[in-house]
Amino acid sequence: MNHAPRGGVVLHDARELALMRQAGQIVARTHQALRPHIRPGISTAELDAIALDFIRSQDATPTFLGYRGFPASICTSINDELVHGIPSPTRHLAVGDIISIDVGATYRGWVGDSGWTYAVGPISAAAQQLLDVTEAALWAGIAQARAGNRIGDIAAAMQELVEQAGFSVVREYTSHGVGRQMHEPPSILNYGQPGTGLRLRPGMTFALEPMVQAGDWRTRVDADAWTVRTRDGSLSAHFEHTIAITTADAEILTVC
Repeated sequence: MNHAPRGGVVLHDARELALMRQAGQIVARTHQALRPHIRPGISTAELDAIALDFIRSQDATPTFLGYRGFPASICTSINDELVHGIPSPTRHLAVGDIISIDVGATYRGWVGDSGWTYAVGPISAAAQQLLDVTEAALWAGIAQARAGNRIGDIAAAMQELVEQAGFSVVREYTSHGVGRQMHEPPSILNYGQPGTGLRLRPGMTFALEPMVQAGDWRTRVDADAWTVRTRDGSLSAHFEHTIAITTADAEILTVC
């Protein structure tokens, strides 16, 4: 049975975690299904159709489709687009692009959520460094996601790694709890102080997603009211796993 410690954060039991694990595996397999198609010339709408068909084939539903009016099954964000990009039949990938693909799947009422930024053919050294640093920030945050630590330990680890590389962490969007809903308490910033914030307890589940920009941290939202991009036009990257706090290392739920 769910029970919520102070702050409204839900602790999940073994049965619930098993279902979240299945949802997470569907998300991971969706990324696997998409990966061979991430190539020059394909449209982001085609990628969305592949994801939609695959998620439904797994007896799951795409979490994003219809969420607050979002019109697609995945988010596809290219180059200076950080998150929430809407797939389109007129947006085609080109050599040298980087694309963040965010996938959510709901299985028997439980949500898995994972985003990854992919290279489209050969990319510049600067773009590859951005991807490498952002992925490393995710792993640094996961390493701090242990019972007894605090949310600030996760945030500080991500911020330190990113800023030492000369990049900026996004301040307007956050990691978050996940479970029955895609967005649940708590929010986890991309920046923070060690030893601060909510103490982590076994059974907590988070979608941990550092968002990093090559230039300034500020963002803007396009006229479509969804697509978030860097305000200065610099490249951005986004990596995300759904994780569960255990009595040892965090368990990554969005892997096969």
